[in-house]
Amino acid sequence: MGAQDDEEYQMEMGGTLGLDFYMGDANKTPFRHSSVMGGFLVRKIFNPRMVLKADLAMGHLTGNTKGYYIPTDATSLTPAGGVPVSFHFKRNVLDLGAQFEFNFWGYGIGQAYKGNSRITPYAVMGAGFTLVTGGGGGTKVALNLPVGIGLKYKIKPRLNVGAEWTFRFTTTDALDTSKQWRQLDMPYGIHSTGFKNKDCYSFMMLFLTYDMMPKCKTCHNND
Repeated sequence: MGAQDDEEYQMEMGGTLGLDFYMGDANKTPFRHSSVMGGFLVRKIFNPRMVLKADLAMGHLTGNTKGYYIPTDATSLTPAGGVPVSFHFKRNVLDLGAQFEFNFWGYGIGQAYKGNSRITPYAVMGAGFTLVTGGGGGTKVALNLPVGIGLKYKIKPRLNVGAEWTFRFTTTDALDTSKQWRQLDMPYGIHSTGFKNKDCYSFMMLFLTYDMMPKCKTCHNND
């Protein structure tokens, strides 16, 4: 192994590309109505197992209620609860957040004596903000809770590739509303709080990152 193989770095930077899909009143099937998404990420590397990531991602959310019962009036007194109607929507989504990543195996090259590996699965959880626009529904801002899993592989000492799948649970039930289809905001007339009965969306993405800022080998507390 060369000297570079033993080097440790403080940061990673790179890009992401993949698919997103929405889950809510207008879609209850994963990967249905998937759209292309992309973004950027920065990782702060604390040690081979613990990482803090910040990311910015952009995509589209789409759906329709074909096959689902959505009443025109949730407060209707008719036995059927109202006349069912069909809705569809398409909106833009911007996601900004931070997540903690835990690598199941120590991640790195050239440090086998520490039990490190050039490939590792990891778990991810964090918090962020969701901004949706377009589709005639105005602008919606909400908090989100990302939860997911991933796999990363170190191609070279400073080059990483991987895949990650997260669900972003939001604090709003209005990601799928538009000017024409307001019924998708509480379509059954049930009020909810927190993350209960709210919309969510998912990112399944590939990423490519490059390690930056070598750690000082002579500094204390870097072992």
